[in-house]
Amino acid sequence: MATITRYPFVRHLRAAPTAHVVQMAGGRVRRSGVGLAFWFRPLSAVLSEVPVDDRELPLVAHARTADLQEVTAQVTVSYRFADPELATQRLDLGIDPATGRWTATPLEQVAHLLGELAAGHVMDAVAEMTLPEAVATATGALGVRVGAALRADERVTATGLEVLGVRVRGIRADADLERALQTPAREAAQSEADRSTYERRALAVERERAIAENELATRIELATREQQLVAQEGANARARADEAAAAALIEARAKAERQRVLATAAADAVRVQGEAEGAAERARLTAFADVPTEVLRTLALRELAGHLPEVGQLTVTPDVLTGVLAGMTGR
Repeated sequence: MATITRYPFVRHLRAAPTAHVVQMAGGRVRRSGVGLAFWFRPLSAVLSEVPVDDRELPLVAHARTADLQEVTAQVTVSYRFADPELATQRLDLGIDPATGRWTATPLEQVAHLLGELAAGHVMDAVAEMTLPEAVATATGALGVRVGAALRADERVTATGLEVLGVRVRGIRADADLERALQTPAREAAQSEADRSTYERRALAVERERAIAENELATRIELATREQQLVAQEGANARARADEAAAAALIEARAKAERQRVLATAAADAVRVQGEAEGAAERARLTAFADVPTEVLRTLALRELAGHLPEVGQLTVTPDVLTGVLAGMTGR
């Protein structure tokens, strides 16, 4: 928007760098250019301001496909005023000399014009497609087609406009139709997900089986080693028992041999002692062979007296004494 400074009887206008200002007086163009700054008389000057920057026009176009299904296209049209002076002749772009604001709504007129034209070209393009084709079509190619159609339209060039490009952001169908169209893809994706899940489960089962087999093999190996250990321990125990039995046998044999030797020695000692005692007895008897009987009796009494118990008191009667004396004298 131009900046207008008010002074008595005159005004000063300063335009923006992106605004083309056209000043007319008496039906003739007095000034025309971008970024102008000039003095003018408000009672005789007719001012128009045309934006020359690139502008974006978003719109929603409703269309029907070849199979009679309603769709909605989101379209953005890029445009600019290529011939500002021509635009001032076709559109009301005049500004108030006091405020610098547009006296009408020229951009709304441009939006209505481009919107109707773009919607018509979108409808023509979509009418050649079925619903699946329209929803799945490449929006870039559709935007190029609509842009080319707008640039070739005489009503656009006759208004001083230039279409820079058209972008179609997407074509949407009714929500129920979109869900129906998405169902096969969703089912395929779900099937792929299920397949992946089953494969993961199968892989997990296979890994669990391998782990179980490894555990079983480990347990078998441990059991085999334990069996070997038990067998080895049994063999060691038997060997120790055999060794102990052999040692005990050797000890018993040695003990029996010692006892035999001791018994033999004892028997020999007894025999020798007996022989000695017999010899002594024979010698003693031989010595007593020539001794008189009375002497032998006396020795016997003496030997007997040595073995008699101690007698505290002894009473000798005549009868006892007579018998003893008679025995001693042999009478």
